[in-house]
Amino acid sequence: MKVLHIINSLSTGGAEKLVADSIPLYQTQKITVDVLSLKSEKTEFWKLLETKSSNNITGLTSGSIYNPFLILKIIPFLKKYDLIHVHLFPALYWVVIAKCMSFSRVKLIYTEHSTGNRRRDKVLFKIIDRFIYKKIDLIVCITSDVKVNLEKHLNVFKGLVVINNGIDVNAFSSSLQGDYLFFKPEDFKLIQISSFRKEKDQASIIRSLSLLPEQIKLILVGDGILIEEHKKLVSSLKLDDRVVFLGNRYDITELLNYADVAVLSSNREGFGLAIVEGMAAGLPVIASDIVGIREIVKDYGLLFEKNNEDDLKQEILKLYDDKEFYKKMSFLSLERAKDFDINKMVLHYMNFYKKLLNEA
Repeated sequence: MKVLHIINSLSTGGAEKLVADSIPLYQTQKITVDVLSLKSEKTEFWKLLETKSSNNITGLTSGSIYNPFLILKIIPFLKKYDLIHVHLFPALYWVVIAKCMSFSRVKLIYTEHSTGNRRRDKVLFKIIDRFIYKKIDLIVCITSDVKVNLEKHLNVFKGLVVINNGIDVNAFSSSLQGDYLFFKPEDFKLIQISSFRKEKDQASIIRSLSLLPEQIKLILVGDGILIEEHKKLVSSLKLDDRVVFLGNRYDITELLNYADVAVLSSNREGFGLAIVEGMAAGLPVIASDIVGIREIVKDYGLLFEKNNEDDLKQEILKLYDDKEFYKKMSFLSLERAKDFDINKMVLHYMNFYKKLLNEA
C-alpha cells in the first residue's frame, strides 16, 4: 500500500503537527507513506520528519500556495500512489481538481480539521464546496462537532466519519520539567499555546490576569499577526512582569510540565490539540465553552464563556484556591488524554485505508 499525505505546509499548526507525529507510526504498519507539502519551506516539523521517518518529503513551491498552477504539479503524484490523504484548504481543492483533470482513479481521503471557515459564509464557495467534497471517497471529521457543522454546510451530505486527532500521550506524561527561569517556583503559572490570531483571543486571558492575584503568571507560546497588539495590551495593563511571550517553540512538553494550568481561550477551534496536550501533561485545563472544545473538556476540565474575562477569572481561582480540587482536575485530565492516543488514531485510519483499497 502506497499512501501520500498532502498538506499546505509543515509550519506550526495542529494539522501540521499531526502529520509530523503520525507519519512514523504509519510506517510501523509496513506501508509506504510519503508527504507532499505545497510549501517547500524546510520547517522544524519537516526536519523532525526527516529524522524520525524514512518517508519522502516533497515541496512544490516557495511562492503562494493559492497558485492554481500547483494543480499541474500535483497530477504526476496521483499516478504513484494507491491513496491520497489530504489536509486543509487549498490543498483540498487542488487535489480534487487534479484528479478530475487527469481522470485518475486514486482513492481520496480528506480530514476536516475545522468547525467552520470563511468560505462557508459565501454562496459561491458553498456551491464549489459541494462539488469538491462529492469527489472525495471518505471524509473524516476530527470531532463530532466538526461533523455536524460540515453536514449542515454540505446539506445533502451523509456518511461522514469521526476520528479524533491524537497525540503521543506518553511523551507528555513522561517529560521532565524544563529548567526555566521565567517566574519564581512558588508562582502559579498559566500557559496558552496558540497562534496570535483573532480566533485565539489571548486578550481575554490577559485581561483576566489583571483581575487575579499577583502570584498568578502567564506564559504565551506562539506567534502571529496580532502578537504586537497583545504585547501592547499587556503593557497598558501593567502586566509586563507577569506575562512572557515565547514565540513559536518546539519544547512544548517541557513547557507544559513547567506550568500549572493549561488554558485555551479560543473563539473557534476544530479540535483544540493544545488543550489535549495539556491534559496529557497532567495539567488541569480551562477552555472556552465553544464547539470543537466543549466535547473534549466537558466533565474533565473547566469551561468558561468565550470573551468573558471575569468568568475565566472565576475558573482560574477555583484551581488556585483549592488544592484538592486542583488534584482532582489533574487526575481527570490524565484520564481524558488516554482517549486521544495517536496510536489509536493511526489504527482507525489504517482500517479505512484498507477498506477503501479493498473496494477499489
